[in-house]
Formats: sequence, C-alpha cells, structure tokens
Amino acid sequence: MKKIIVLCLLLLCFQWSQAQKTNNHKWDFNDLEGWKYGHQDNNPANQCEIKNGILKIFTRAKSRDRKKICTVDKIYTSGRYTWKTYIPQMGKHDQASVGSWIYYDDHHELDFEVGYGTSKARKEVGAEDNDMLVYMTSQDFPFTSVPIKIKPGWHIFEIDLKLVREKYYATWLIDKKKIHEAQLQFGSEITFHIFCSVENLLFLGDQIPQQENYGLYDYVKYKYHE
Repeated sequence: MKKIIVLCLLLLCFQWSQAQKTNNHKWDFNDLEGWKYGHQDNNPANQCEIKNGILKIFTRAKSRDRKKICTVDKIYTSGRYTWKTYIPQMGKHDQASVGSWIYYDDHHELDFEVGYGTSKARKEVGAEDNDMLVYMTSQDFPFTSVPIKIKPGWHIFEIDLKLVREKYYATWLIDKKKIHEAQLQFGSEITFHIFCSVENLLFLGDQIPQQENYGLYDYVKYKYHE
C-alpha cells in the first residue's frame, strides 16, 4: 500500500511539473488572444492599439488614466518572465509610468515601473535630462523598491523566480544584467497574472501629466523553471 501511495504521489508531481512546462509561452502581440483589457480609472476608453505586432498602451494628458492588460490565466509561478518594452522620452516631471509586472494581489506583486521620476529621486540617482527612472519593486513580504536611471529605447525587462527552501527568490534583470534581488516570504502557493500597463501614477513625477505618454511592447515571454 505504501508503495502505491508513493507511486501515486510521484505521478501527481510529474503531472504537475509537465503541466507547468506546458505553460511556457511567448506572446508576439499580433492580437490579444490570451489577454484581457482593464483599467483602474473613471475613463472606460480602451487605450490599447496593435500595429505590426507591437502593442501600444497610452494615457491622456491631464488625466489619471490607468490602462493595462493582463493574461487571462492566473497560473504562472517560478520561472523567467520577460518583456521587450519600449520606454519613450516621457513628459518632464509627468506622473506617468510604463509597467512590466506580475500580480497575485496588492501584497504579492513584483514590478518594473518606468517614468520620469520626482525631482528628489532623480537627484538621488544622478539622472541626466534624458534619463528615465526604473523602479524594481516587491510590494510586500518583504517590501523592497530600488530605482536606477535608464535611457529611453527598447529594453529587455526580466523577473526571475526560483524556489529557495520553498520560497521564491526574485531577481530583476535589465538587458540581461542582474540589477536587484530579494528573498521573498511566499512560494508557489502564489500564482500570477502577467501585466503590461501605462498608468499616470503619483509617485513617478511631480505633476499631473502635461502630454500623452505611452509604452510599446514587442513581446512577453514566460519560461517555467523550479
């Protein structure tokens, strides 16, 4: 009987592992199949466009627009999350953010948020006029948020999650270079949606945006590993 139970457990583990591996995916944004649109504002307009395999998300000037898309499935766990994202020259002092991130709930969220930044934050990192700031953040368990300066243009943003003693160890990479890492206090019981967004967020500038701001996405990838 014990042998049968062990065999059943091994089979279940194998099936779970295989199921996770089938979740490996690359979305090229020829359409939004597998994704859903959302907004966290009082403006119902869909401000997402696709042209030649590039997804554009934008926010209006003098607004509090918060526009985003996320995967329909909330199934992603340990592995490598990758976004190829274009960061424009955003409005000087504008409170706007281009986001590449994963989300379970407000306490289990890992982010890249890129914007102009406040005058105080820009001074602290020594930003030049054409630099943007990118924040790498775990919203809780534990909270950690690290800003660095970055030039406008196409960038590869990656969040790598591996299990260390059954808890996620998170690494943030930009253009294949490791920038930040943190041992998290939760593990694979937490499964994520994958998000792309452009939002007029207060903490990323000194004023309500004075121009339309946008982000572009060439692709998003997820590759499972333990």
